[in-house]
This record gives sequence, structure tokens and C-alpha cells, in this order.
Amino acid sequence: MLNSATRQGSKEATLASLQQLVTFELFGEIFALPILDVREIIRPTAITPVPQAPAFVEGVINLRGQIIPVVDLRKRFGLAAENTTEETRIIVVELSGSMVIGLIVDSVREVERIPVDTITPPPSLVAGSVGAEYIKGISNHEDKMIVHIDMRKVFNTDEMNALASAG
Repeated sequence: MLNSATRQGSKEATLASLQQLVTFELFGEIFALPILDVREIIRPTAITPVPQAPAFVEGVINLRGQIIPVVDLRKRFGLAAENTTEETRIIVVELSGSMVIGLIVDSVREVERIPVDTITPPPSLVAGSVGAEYIKGISNHEDKMIVHIDMRKVFNTDEMNALASAG
């Protein structure tokens, strides 16, 4: 017979083996970010262009007094041009320390709890392709293929500096 401490321990172990992710769509594919990186999700708002910003930077927004650079993930990942719809959202994420940026995505799906042991490295064919450095892993959850993004690798040092100066 299990006592409550044993049950609590196994419950904590089960929760520890799950990763909470915010899933979103880009060009019909499902991507995911760790929920701890996501500050909030907002509807698109007026974006002010920033001169001489990298091509994937749409501009900046004022979010409750904080100026935040906004990146179009389609452009960053080299996908087709933007396709703004009613479902388009901006995911506000914290990168490193106090660096906060907005990510334009086609739609936000839901928060998923995915077993950590189901996340696998990208296949070797994908691992050598452009943009593969952004991919932390791939999982198949409830018959959905989910690409896990490592936001700390999406931007190089020069791009991070450009984002910081834009914001």
C-alpha cells in the first residue's frame, strides 16, 4: 500500500518528466516553445517600422509602456511571405535576462504537456539544413508532429544586438 509521500513523489516525478509547451502554427506546421519562455500572447497591434533593422524585424510595439521589437518568424525561418489573418498572434517571449521580443505567428494552438522522453533530436537530413540550428527537437504528440524551437539559438550575437537597439 502506498503512503501519501510515495504517491506525492511519483506524481512529482511524472510532472517532472513532462514539458509544458506553447504550440503555434507557421505555414501549416506546428512549432513549440517552452511555456517558461512565454510572457504573454497578444493580438497584432500597430507596429512601428525601425530603419535599417534586419529584414525579419517588422518593427517595435509599445506594450504597456515597454518598447518591444517584433520579429516575423516566417521571414526569420525563410518561409513564404506573411499571411495575416484573424488567427495571427504575437507571442511575447523573454530571451536572455531582460531581452523581450514579440514573435508574429500564424496562430497559437494550445499549451501541451509532452513527455520529455518523446522529444527526439532532428533527423540527420534536417540537422544539416538551413535553420536546423534553431531546432531543439521533434516530437510526435497525439498524432501531431511538433518542432521544438530553441529561441536562444534563433538569433546570433549581431542580431541580438540589433534587436536590443530596436527595442
